[in-house]
Amino acid sequence: MAKTQQHPHAPRSKAAVQTQQLGLSKWGMLLAGSALAIGAASMLRADSHEEVIISHGYTNFGELKYPADMAHLDYVNPDAPKGGEMSLWTQGTFDTFNNFTREGATAAGTTILYESLMTATADDPYGSYCYLCTTIEYPESKDWVIFNLRDDVTFSDGSAFTAEDVVFFHELIMDQGLPEYVAVVEGYIEKVEVLDTHRVQFTFTPEAPRRDVIGIAGSNRAFSKAWFAETGARLDESTDVPFLGTGAYVLGSYDTNRNVVYQRDPNWWGAEHPMNVGQANFDSIRYEYFSDSAAAFEAFKAGEYTFRQESSSLQWATGYEFPAIENGWVRKEELPDGTIGSAQAFIFNLREERFQDPKVREAIRLMFNFEWSNETLFYGLYDRVESFWQNTDLQARGVPSEGELALLQPLVDEGLLDASILTDEAVLPPTSNASRPTDRSNLRRASALLDEAGWIAGDDGMRRKDGQVLEVEFLSASPGFDRIINPYVESLQRLGVDATLNRVDFAQYVERLDAPSDFDIVNHTMTQGFEPGSGMRQWFGSETAADSSRNLMGLEDPAVDRLLTNVINATGLEEVITGSQAIDRVLRAKGFWVPQWYKSTHTVAYYDIYEYPENLPPFLLGHTSFWWYNAERAEELRAAGAF
Repeated sequence: MAKTQQHPHAPRSKAAVQTQQLGLSKWGMLLAGSALAIGAASMLRADSHEEVIISHGYTNFGELKYPADMAHLDYVNPDAPKGGEMSLWTQGTFDTFNNFTREGATAAGTTILYESLMTATADDPYGSYCYLCTTIEYPESKDWVIFNLRDDVTFSDGSAFTAEDVVFFHELIMDQGLPEYVAVVEGYIEKVEVLDTHRVQFTFTPEAPRRDVIGIAGSNRAFSKAWFAETGARLDESTDVPFLGTGAYVLGSYDTNRNVVYQRDPNWWGAEHPMNVGQANFDSIRYEYFSDSAAAFEAFKAGEYTFRQESSSLQWATGYEFPAIENGWVRKEELPDGTIGSAQAFIFNLREERFQDPKVREAIRLMFNFEWSNETLFYGLYDRVESFWQNTDLQARGVPSEGELALLQPLVDEGLLDASILTDEAVLPPTSNASRPTDRSNLRRASALLDEAGWIAGDDGMRRKDGQVLEVEFLSASPGFDRIINPYVESLQRLGVDATLNRVDFAQYVERLDAPSDFDIVNHTMTQGFEPGSGMRQWFGSETAADSSRNLMGLEDPAVDRLLTNVINATGLEEVITGSQAIDRVLRAKGFWVPQWYKSTHTVAYYDIYEYPENLPPFLLGHTSFWWYNAERAEELRAAGAF
């Protein structure tokens, strides 16, 4: 099962929600657990006679995997040595350390600086654990939750973290946070109150879905009220220094657009806590910036950085034949990845009038030949994305189940969905002949669709409607995608579409995505989780359609909104699964995406100076956290001239 539960996330994201430095983010954070309470207890609150649950964690389904008195996570090496550096590459540029705003391009790795009230693990799909708290208290109604904060948490400057900082963060994010986040969350939390120095209470609105409320409250990060008052920093403005955090790492150094280095805080408050045992093993984590993947790969071969998650099938299949591999200095491995197959796709900007016609979108979808791309360009390494919850129980398959029909029928009756959704099998991506880039059968089908939509080919072969040429621009910042997009562009041109690839630098790319109507088609990865909740509104809800870093396509659909509400309000696991299947079915039928590809392994290459636990967890690779540095082997390779 995948790890990340989809609750609203405050930070910006242009693609998937990032995992954190020391573990996997469930509520959008990485934290450590408490060992003060074993299991859950209950008591009667004197003022209301409500039964109050007291626990070291929370789960909507089943039992928490880890007890409060755990020694360490099952998947770490508790004796892992500390030291050394993990160095990686990233593409583009950066001009800010603030990942809570869409202003500017954020430096890689900033999420490792911050922690939150609750965390999750990489092997418990539904559990959330106290981290900056020792226990939580809540009634069965979940009308409120109290966090009993740890009294030993400090920011990296040594100042104490208190309940006032929790209230401050909530008020700050609601005042200066991303509108897409505020739009989703503002109806959930009625008030946040300081009860005493280390006790804070969240009270929820009566209409807030109860399955989400504790998770939303637990996602509050530890920001220093005093630091913001002293510096005058704002959450909605670009910053040249990170905000003060409580995390294991602090900013060490940076050279703008060249590299950024984070150093382990020797005084980190959480170093000895059970969920951190065997984690945060590197003294430093370095990100090297490159303008394109080809330059980055050459730098890796030369030892300028030491760990690479390979995303190019071409490189993976043909590029790893160089001296460092032959000498045994670099290891090349495929490691299991148990997360949900990522919903990676080309997405249409539905705000553009020509893309509001489903026939136009389907015609363009038909012209992407995945089978040819996979065989010719990807060396058969990938499978086709079919679903937003690929290879899970939440994926819609075949015709609707009885449970799905109960959700879909009212929407058909109200005219919000076509009746075919009740009887048709779940929409699958079109298939193509792998022998040539342009599938002739699909070309004929696409041509007929455009004719029906009124886009008629002229004497010059170009399709026009009301005197306007049908134009499609693929906006990209990655040179590595050129070889994939160019054949797609050529196939569309054969259809009579004025298709182009416009590759821009990273700063321009970010700027154009931030202007919602300033693109036609872009790459997007719509990361989902195994317990879908309120965060889905950021991806698919009408309230985020106007301007969102997640709902880039601008989807605004009342049927989808109703189905989202059904899942968000669901209380049982079966309800969640059935509701997610219905959403998946409808989203796929809307056709706002051209599904791309995924693989079920991590393809990694690294200099033989790192080691990892024998039993990796299913939901996280963990290379920047619970891997460790072999200092003796590093000296051997350094002496041999490997880097």
